[in-house]
Amino acid sequence: MAEERRWYTGMFSTEDWWAFWLGTFFVMLGIITSLSGVDLVGWIIKFGKWVAIEKAFKASHPDAMSPIASLISSYIILMLTTAVGAYFMKWDIKKYFGAFTIVFWLSVLAYIIGENAYIAATALDRAKYGIDWSLSLGGAFYIMALIIGLIIGNFAPKGFREFIKLGARPEWFIKVAIVMLGAKLGYLAIKSFGYAIHLLTAGASATIAAYLLFWPLAFLAGRKLFRLSREWAACLASGISICGVSAAIATAGAIRARPIVPVMISALIVVFAVIELIVLPGVLAAFWLNEPIAAGASLGLTVKTDGADAAAGAILDELMRSRAALELGQNWEEGWILMSAVNTKIWIDMFIGVWAFVLATIWVYRVERRPGEKVQKMEIWWRFPKFVLGYFLAMGLLLLIGFNLYPDTATAYKALTLGIKPVEGSLRKFFFVLTFTSIGIVTDFRALRQEGLGRLALAYAFVLAVIIIPIGWLIAWLFHMGMMPPTAP
Repeated sequence: MAEERRWYTGMFSTEDWWAFWLGTFFVMLGIITSLSGVDLVGWIIKFGKWVAIEKAFKASHPDAMSPIASLISSYIILMLTTAVGAYFMKWDIKKYFGAFTIVFWLSVLAYIIGENAYIAATALDRAKYGIDWSLSLGGAFYIMALIIGLIIGNFAPKGFREFIKLGARPEWFIKVAIVMLGAKLGYLAIKSFGYAIHLLTAGASATIAAYLLFWPLAFLAGRKLFRLSREWAACLASGISICGVSAAIATAGAIRARPIVPVMISALIVVFAVIELIVLPGVLAAFWLNEPIAAGASLGLTVKTDGADAAAGAILDELMRSRAALELGQNWEEGWILMSAVNTKIWIDMFIGVWAFVLATIWVYRVERRPGEKVQKMEIWWRFPKFVLGYFLAMGLLLLIGFNLYPDTATAYKALTLGIKPVEGSLRKFFFVLTFTSIGIVTDFRALRQEGLGRLALAYAFVLAVIIIPIGWLIAWLFHMGMMPPTAP
């Protein structure tokens, strides 16, 4: 019961907290490596563009071990660390080992195929790899992972699909990666502090402005245009306005909706998020190259799961940087477009607890009028996404260390590279690939054909296309116009 919960409830039993623990653990390994010189992160597998297959991957610190040893070490360490979380969350460990193993090696396969130079190299890179043509598909490994996952999730035998889902945890994997992305933001902010703060404040302002419009308009559309009941309209509005599945579930709990409500809405959220993930990065890269940060921020405002948003941001980052190098002659630093997408999404995620509390209060005192029942203010903390704490903790630690332990920012940036680069770069990207594979595996497009989803799917599609995406793009542009990624050194 809610009354029995304490502030630490779920600290060792929920995905959200275990994203915090694992992400922080890997970041701390990087920090200790940089400060002590003891290499705790050299084992991390690093993939790269290749023509000869033996060049497809290597250890983040090549002197530490061979490529094969790095790959096997990465598998063992990621298996064991995630299995610790799985154990405390009371998952079936034996099945998790088997399922995660399959997801891991499928992700490795997708990464290697997608980084083939004939697929991924830009026109500027071709001479480097000794080739005279390429598809120039930056981030193709993400799409390859998604395709492999979708094939399994929609065409594999049912028994195998259900088994592999035990190791396909897209929201968990992406939240771990987002904590490491906080380290990237802190690392880059050491030399671009003003820009990083501008990005954070612009994202927060855009989120507040968008949210004040998203939820009421989505709720009214559900009620007036599609004749949904209050419980359906409220859960739909939260799911499509805030952070997808988590918001729909939180809202359902706050207003005491029937269990079927968040289940059906969650199915729609996941399917539509995958469609957005496939469509929006290409559209934005094609038509909004002059506003890359605004384009990234728009994804955070419109793609409604953390996994799909970060995944879409990663693809957009790759596509836009490739186009900028080829068409504008500009070498943008990797990660800033992705961070603009994740930044707005994180601020939106922080509304979950606040909005669950507000809706619970409205339902108790106004809608259903439940005499004697009180809404606990701790609901805000219980619903707060804990991985966000890891994101800001990682960023804060890097800034604290960079600005206090070194004589200047150039020295700090160079010194921290040893430990932080493998974590915020190679390991974070691999968790992104795990996320893409997992998104595909858990996405079943047949959910849209389920009986009873027709009108709800139509309402969701209408609100997304007519309200969320246009307003999200406009607000992202208003608060991020003119912001360009820093140039890579």
